[in-house]
Amino acid sequence: MLISTTSSIEGKSIKEYRGIVFGEAINGVIITEDFSAGISNILGGRVSEYEEELINTRADAITEMIKRAEKIGANAIVGVKFDYETI
Repeated sequence: MLISTTSSIEGKSIKEYRGIVFGEAINGVIITEDFSAGISNILGGRVSEYEEELINTRADAITEMIKRAEKIGANAIVGVKFDYETI
């Protein structure tokens, strides 16, 4: 599956639009990781617990988006955008 954040892929032509696909993922961190991240946040520095969870969540969303695109017969996804929310 070709995936691009641009509206086209160099050397390829879009022959048919199949529709819009989304990939949503909501993940949480376990309490011990959240506590550890809170300490890192107070003391300064990178919060690796949250970074790892963000990487995993993004991968989950991309996988979900690909599955939905394949379900409608698409072989590429163009114009991909990512958005993050924290609670």
